[in-house]
Amino acid sequence: MGFDQDITRRQVVGGAALAAAAALPAASHGGVAMAAKAAPSGRWNVRDFGAKGDGKADETSAFQAALDASGKAGGGEVYAPPGRYRFAGSLRVPVSTTLLGSFHTVPAHNGIRDAGLPKPGDDGTTLMPTAGAGKEDGPAFITLTTNSVLQGVTIYYPDQDPAARPKPYPWAVAMTGKNPAVLDTELLNPYNGIDTTGTERHLIRCVHGQPLRRGIKVDQIYDIGRIEDVHWNPWWSMSGPVMKLMETEGEGFILAKTDWEYMVNCFCIMYSVGFRFTAFKHGPGNVDLTQCGSDVGPVAVLVEDCQPHAGIAFNNSQFMATIKVAPSNTGPVKFGNCGFWPIPTTDLHGDLAGSGQVTFNGCHFSDWAQKTPGTPCLRAKCSGLTVMACDFMAAGKNQIEIDAAVKSAIVVGNRLRGGEKITNHAQGAQIGLNTTA
Repeated sequence: MGFDQDITRRQVVGGAALAAAAALPAASHGGVAMAAKAAPSGRWNVRDFGAKGDGKADETSAFQAALDASGKAGGGEVYAPPGRYRFAGSLRVPVSTTLLGSFHTVPAHNGIRDAGLPKPGDDGTTLMPTAGAGKEDGPAFITLTTNSVLQGVTIYYPDQDPAARPKPYPWAVAMTGKNPAVLDTELLNPYNGIDTTGTERHLIRCVHGQPLRRGIKVDQIYDIGRIEDVHWNPWWSMSGPVMKLMETEGEGFILAKTDWEYMVNCFCIMYSVGFRFTAFKHGPGNVDLTQCGSDVGPVAVLVEDCQPHAGIAFNNSQFMATIKVAPSNTGPVKFGNCGFWPIPTTDLHGDLAGSGQVTFNGCHFSDWAQKTPGTPCLRAKCSGLTVMACDFMAAGKNQIEIDAAVKSAIVVGNRLRGGEKITNHAQGAQIGLNTTA
């Protein structure tokens, strides 16, 4: 029996179930009367707990009552049918409970930006938080716990003005415990998207939207985390005030302490920093990324620090802006089979510093020195540099500048179109076997 058929069957027999439940004591949660009835299927419907889905009523107590019922039963699914659910408070999803909406894949609701396209609430399950406006330090709208899941919903902040500078809000989702997951979810316009701090084996998969200040933050992860098919696009608004915030303060992905974070097919556009690798009080991490990209932003990748034994590795990825490796970095940073192309203000494709090794292998650089003629594609002040089998496609432009601080540099087997234009101030540099055709 399919899930929708099962819901229909339960609605048909619901009268009998409620009649049987009437003889049992009633429980109360936040002013919402809740029948103390069993759910043998392990599924609960928020409408049975008083949720209306009309976009007006505060649904916090009804949803939390349904979630608590699942938690008390040892876990299960809490289903929110299509509707517009407004919340004045926050929700906590108990252990082994799934808060499930109607979408089986990530929806798109860019009708606020583009007339004639779907708007949030036109279809499917739309959750509309309003609490915490004006501050970032309040509780997250939804907190996940061990083995709990958020799936198949749109989260839309209805009081955020698409034509004004965005108001701060707390995180839309906070992941805690072990093995929490966010799946098939649209984060249409949160100020802060997903905070996964202190979780083990978290899974964030098929999540799209337009977080305005921060997309995903990862920290204090001591077992492998997974982030897959996450795309941040300006679906909600491209107004001047919104774009100014994103382009000056926005961060698509923030990765601090994490042991073996795996990221696949993750993309962001129009953020000040696309991928930021850093160290908070628990230290830096190591991340393996493939088929990822950062587009139309001043800094595609910022490495403030990474773990010396593993570091950061991008493979088969694309970047439209600058790679910055800060003087504070201590670990290896590697780019394999990656592509780089400029925005109108791009000078350097790589601004490289720190005590770690930076490697480019099999990459191509389409153009650079857009603003300042004579600027090299890569400027290296890092301890070590390797550039092999790369194509510097802008004929006649300066390719690499190697500072005297570089202890070891290998620039071998590259295509340097229009002639070799490498400035070398380092004693430990080996440059050769490059072609200039």
